[in-house]
Amino acid sequence: MVLYDNIFLDTLSKENHETFISLNSPLRIQEYLDSIPYVGEDLNRTPAKVMADRQCHCLDGGLLAALALRQIGLQARIIDLVPEAGIDDDHVLAIFQINGLFGAVAKSNFSNLRFREPVYRSLRELVMSYFEVFINVDRIKTLRGFTRILNLRHYDKFAWQTQLNGVEQVVKRLYSLKMIPVIGADTISQLNLVDDRSYQSGFLGVNMDGLFKKDIH
Repeated sequence: MVLYDNIFLDTLSKENHETFISLNSPLRIQEYLDSIPYVGEDLNRTPAKVMADRQCHCLDGGLLAALALRQIGLQARIIDLVPEAGIDDDHVLAIFQINGLFGAVAKSNFSNLRFREPVYRSLRELVMSYFEVFINVDRIKTLRGFTRILNLRHYDKFAWQTQLNGVEQVVKRLYSLKMIPVIGADTISQLNLVDDRSYQSGFLGVNMDGLFKKDIH
């Protein structure tokens, strides 16, 4: 464990320290993220602040998940799922590999955009498992691409585990990465809207205050 991870542990209360240490599998990490509220806000918390405040959104939840994955011997890595511009939010995944296969842990307002078992042979295959359920309030399937992997060990020098400035360094880099498209314009024009049953199930349990809101200015 690197020094900054130790500093992170030292900032935690006794209860939160014990909780974090207990996150000994990707599924346990996902269960922890599921146990705390999703909040739709601009603040990007550090992993330490996520545990102190017991709330997060997909980005800061993804950072905490990545840190917890590193604690159990995997790498702290994230990617961003990129929607069509102006009609939906992006979505951050903490990814991991077991036996060479990709899985993911994620905090989301949508139940279908969370955990993935490590059964995917490539990063694109993992990403495409989110395609049909990556939808907005207008019933549009909005996923258009993903970023390459961002390994957070390169940002340890910024202490992203505990320092907001460190998180902002990660965010700045993540959002500068070029999108790798998953479909072309000819395919986008032929996409169907989400049917009623899928729409209703997709929005089950959603915090409506946390949904994407168009900029009216």
